[in-house]
Amino acid sequence: MTADSETRYPDIEIYLAKAPVASLDKWLGTAIGAEPLAPAGKGKWRTRGRLAGGEIPVLLVERAADGFASLWFDSAETPWPDDAACARAAAMQLGSEVRCSLGGWQPGDEPDRFLRVLPDGREEEIHWPDSGH
Repeated sequence: MTADSETRYPDIEIYLAKAPVASLDKWLGTAIGAEPLAPAGKGKWRTRGRLAGGEIPVLLVERAADGFASLWFDSAETPWPDDAACARAAAMQLGSEVRCSLGGWQPGDEPDRFLRVLPDGREEEIHWPDSGH
């Protein structure tokens, strides 16, 4: 299974149990050449990365869902073909639990199915109810 044989997601969103800006700046700088995150309103941070000539807008929203922060890459041109690949990389680099949706969401899909990735490489499917926040 290679990234070339799969359809790339149009964007990537992962949920971080811990989102220290300094650690994120280091990881995003290395992974996508991003400048440090800059405040963009209460509990929000933005930056832009660059990869292979393309620009990758990034948004961090602190406390987005059940105490997790949302990290959104608004581009298909990331180093990761899908949310799960990004979650694995983030968990390893940040040393923290990361969650992501299982597969691309389409109407009729169960919205509460998530992949939980731990920094030691363990993974499990979980049901993560929408708390409405």
